[in-house]
Order: sequence, then C-alpha cells, then structure tokens
Amino acid sequence: MKKGKSRKRVPAAKGKTAARNVEEYLAAIPESTRGTFTRLRATVRAAAPKDATETMSYGIPALRHNGILIWYAAFSKHCSLFPTSSVITAFQDELKDYSTW
Repeated sequence: MKKGKSRKRVPAAKGKTAARNVEEYLAAIPESTRGTFTRLRATVRAAAPKDATETMSYGIPALRHNGILIWYAAFSKHCSLFPTSSVITAFQDELKDYSTW
C-alpha cells in the first residue's frame, strides 16, 4: 500500500533560523497575517495573570505563569491558539459546547 503525501503545516514566521524572542517572531510574520496575530497576542496577554511572562516554546510564542499557560502562533493563512490542559480544565464550564480534544 502506498502512503499518501501529507502536507506539512509551516508557521508563517518560520524561516532559516528560529526566532529567539516574540519580537523576532512577530517581525517574520507576513504583513497579511501580522494584524490578526497582534490582536490575538494582545487578547491573550490581557486575559493572563499580570505577572505572566511571554516566552518562546517549541518555536512559537507562549505565556508562562507557573509553567506554560498557552501557546499561540501565526501560519500563512490563519492564527492558532493552543491552551494547556490546565486552562481547558479551568474553563470547562465555558467550553462545554466546544470540542476540546
């Protein structure tokens, strides 16, 4: 049986070298996606605890507060939000109408 080719998702900010910080990551995002990513970043930061810090983890931006809370990334045609299981558990009532697997 022949395996089909899978399409690899590539972050929009991915280049020859990984970004060392969120500002470098932001600078590498295409202009067409940057505005959406900037709004997502601002929303995530506003919702996080005041002493949460922004960092890079797995090559994408993340917010850390006693461990990683959430990752967020820009792709060529969309932005994604990747919450940890602790965030999903904390908001399980609000998320009951959504698939969280």
